[in-house]
Amino acid sequence: MQRDSSAASARAVFVVAIAAAVLVSAVLAPVAYDYATSTQSDGTVSVITISGTISSSTVDGVSEDLRNARTNESVKAVVLKVDSGGGYVAPSERLYLEVLRTAEQMPVVASVQGVGASGAYYGMLPADEIFVLSSTEIGSVGVISSGGSVPIPDSVIRTGPDKAQPTADERRQTVESLKRQFVGRVMEHRGDNISLSREEVAYAKTYLGPRAVENGYADDVGALPTAIDSAAEMAGLENYDVARQEPPRSFGLIFLSTQTDNGTMIYKRSAQTNGLTPVTRPLMVDEVPAHNPEVTANGSA
Repeated sequence: MQRDSSAASARAVFVVAIAAAVLVSAVLAPVAYDYATSTQSDGTVSVITISGTISSSTVDGVSEDLRNARTNESVKAVVLKVDSGGGYVAPSERLYLEVLRTAEQMPVVASVQGVGASGAYYGMLPADEIFVLSSTEIGSVGVISSGGSVPIPDSVIRTGPDKAQPTADERRQTVESLKRQFVGRVMEHRGDNISLSREEVAYAKTYLGPRAVENGYADDVGALPTAIDSAAEMAGLENYDVARQEPPRSFGLIFLSTQTDNGTMIYKRSAQTNGLTPVTRPLMVDEVPAHNPEVTANGSA
């Protein structure tokens, strides 16, 4: 009887071990595949996803994926799978620099899904080619920021007047400087293709895919497989593997705006909390809706 109990216990342990191995392999298999190449392969095209709000955490993940692509000898080209309406200025600049650094070492092609606007478009500018869908919205070359100063409570002690929030004029100068930089980068990377003037680019319009191809914001209409094939061709690959890097899901940010005596104030609310805080850093977002005090209006970045 004791022997039967021991045997049953051993079988139970064995079953648990098998189940655990299956679960572990299910989690690790995609990671292992990311860096494995078949014996007939000339190399790998790494597909790196850029989605949601362009934030520090988003760019941290994309930067790591791009760094891994640059240091992995089997990766010969990168495709950016983009679906983002923009985000913060500083992370957008970091994304641009990471993509630029990668494009200096290997072919980089962008494949825009639903939207590739503002900071997301800024980040993909160094790509050798930009593919869009017919329904893609792309562009919005501009910056948006809150217009007025946030009142400093009496309880806040500061060492000098410059420690206060910037005035509307100071913020306007900052936004104007960032806009010139953004437009300048567009003309630097897309100037040979763009049929629009600098002033027209600065209007910050978004364009549907076919129109974006016509005016030079994008190169061609094509889905992700077309972009992958193009990247492989640029890298001289006939037989190649495809490694897909997918970021963890995030809740993103919701932006609200309201009218004040000093102009329009923009607030951000995390989907993980109920708190609202004024936006004090310029944003590269596709659109921030007007706020009716009687109706709470919101839009995703």
